[in-house]
This record gives sequence, C-alpha cells and structure tokens, in this order.
Amino acid sequence: MKESEPRRFPPQTVIDKPEVGVASESSSRLRREIVTSTGRLLKVTTVFDTYWRFAAARQEIFMRRLEGIRPPWSDDPILSTYRFTNPYRASDRVSQYMIRHVLYDGDRSIEEVFFRALLFRLFNKVETWERLDSVLGPLTWGDFDYGSYVEVLDAATGSGQRIYSGAYIIPSPRFGSQRKHHNQLKLLERMMNEGVPHRVRAAGSFLEVFDIIRSYPSFGNFLSFQFSIDLNYSEILEFSENEFVVAGPGAQAGIRKCFSDMGGASYEEVIQTVAEVAKGEFERLDLTFKTLWGRELHLVDYQNLFCEVDKYARVAFPTLTAESPRRRIKRKYSPNPAPLPQWYPPKWKLRVPRALLKPQVNGTRWNA
Repeated sequence: MKESEPRRFPPQTVIDKPEVGVASESSSRLRREIVTSTGRLLKVTTVFDTYWRFAAARQEIFMRRLEGIRPPWSDDPILSTYRFTNPYRASDRVSQYMIRHVLYDGDRSIEEVFFRALLFRLFNKVETWERLDSVLGPLTWGDFDYGSYVEVLDAATGSGQRIYSGAYIIPSPRFGSQRKHHNQLKLLERMMNEGVPHRVRAAGSFLEVFDIIRSYPSFGNFLSFQFSIDLNYSEILEFSENEFVVAGPGAQAGIRKCFSDMGGASYEEVIQTVAEVAKGEFERLDLTFKTLWGRELHLVDYQNLFCEVDKYARVAFPTLTAESPRRRIKRKYSPNPAPLPQWYPPKWKLRVPRALLKPQVNGTRWNA
C-alpha cells in the first residue's frame, strides 16, 4: 500500500450517547454512527433507517406483483400513492426492455450491440426506439444512414411526439445543429467511426470503460457510469458492477438526508460503505430483503435506492430538505396487476421461475 493511500478497515457501527430524533426507533433512541473503511465517520439521521425499510418494502411490492397477488401490495401510504423505481436497476421497465429487445435481440457482434445500446440510451424512450425500428429496422450500424434517422425523428417531433424520456437526459453535443437529436446522431456516428466499441471491449477494467465513454462530449460522470452499466449487461463486457460507482444528483440528495455529517467522505465512499454494512443493517432492523433470485444488490442499486429515498423523504420528512430544492414527488402511482414477465442477462444465471420468463431470444434460454 502506498503511503499516500488511506488505510482501509472493515466498516463498523458506533453506538454513542442517547439523542432525540435519530435513526433508531428503539426506546433507547441512541445516536448511531458508521466508520468507513478509511476511518471517516458518518453520522446518520432518522432517514437512514428509512433507507433500509424502503428497500425491503419496495422489493416486496415488486415480488408480490410477480407472484400474481392482487393490489394493494403495500400498506405504506407513500408507496401506495407515489411512483418509485425498483431497488434493482435491471428490474425497471426501460432497463428490462433494453436488455430484452436491444442488447440480446439482433446481431451480437461488438459493434452492433454497442450501436444499439447507445442509440437506445440517447433517447431512453421505448416509443422512439420502436418508431425507428418500425420505419428503418432492423436497426444496425452496418445499415446506418444519418439522413434517414434524422428524417424519421424530424417527422416525429414535427407531429408533436416526444422522442426523449425525462430520465438520464444526455445534453446536446456541439456538432453544428440547433436540433438536439441531429447532434446526438452525429455523436453516435463519431463514436462508432472512432472504434469505441472495440476500445471498450479491450478495456482492462470497468473504470477504463467509464473513462473511454467519459472522454466524449455530453457524457458527464453520471451518464458515463450509467451507460457503462448498460454495456456490462450485454455479452461484450463482463466486469464486476461493484468495482466502482458514481452518485447522481438524486442519490447525492438522498445521502445528505441519511447522513448529517459525512466526515469528509465522498458520496461514492458512502455508497460503498452502505453496501458493505447492508447485511447487518437489515438484520438490525429485523427486515427481510428478497434478493433478485439470489443476486444481491450491487453498488448501482444502492445508488439508485438513495435517489428513491430522497423522493420518499420529501413526503415522510418534509422539513428535512438537506439543501435539496425539490419538495414534492411528481409522479403518482397506479397499480397495474397485469403480468410482468422478466428477462435478465443470461450470464447472471438467475433461477427465475419459468412462469415469469419471456420467450427465448435467438436461442438464449434461462436457467429456471
């Protein structure tokens, strides 16, 4: 270990003197603090316990729906009123679509998988992908024509259709056009022509993949990390998703609500520490967290949970703003009891019940 590097130890929980209005709901009301592996002290707030309760309750909703149980799936009034994403990033609707229809449906070559993944995430909207596919499909780099794609998307926007989702918005690169989608298609074309697919395939680490994506315009730290995760779902990469993490703005807000003092730790170190103490925290609160058929939460999922707890806390703890300008949850929740077939990267080897599987894709089967 280099002298400049901080010494690392297993994270540990410190129970200090009694204090009112803190994380634990026990009668002793003890202030709880967590020491990170580098010795930094994280002082928890009331919301920290809520983080774990939210994770278990939201996953329980997901599992109950898959089991075919009729709603309501929770007696929590906030979870029953507002929309929250699943604890596992890969379980959400758009990620499920991308894994099933973008990454694993079509030519599995490095260039074509990368092309489809980036094209999809530039807009992050299923309807946009399907519109392009219905007019120009199958969507391939080999047949890519900038003018044809522009024409389809111009027609869509001209008829008043939204071609972008409100999540993971990638800013417009400066490639000469006043129209965002024109510039983004130029960015896609440039990255393909400069051999990015093969460069990320040859990367020696997940962090190197991130650095390659980050070197291009419009990709900040958070978006580069998210797209790296997308690529890692596919067959072209196979790195550990616990190698590193990047905290987005929503997660940062959630972390500030869970910790009154981070002791100089970065947001990313906080997420890594939370992942390391997760088992003990679920046990401390007597919570049962149902994993994704044996797959534990990864750093990207803990990051995602902080973002969702930030939203939850706006209602549950309205006076705890933690410097966040957002005060309410915009999207209301409407239970949908329709079947929710599941499709995950086959390399994860999840033992998903057969009743929940989508049809095989190009010969790929699930372990059930």
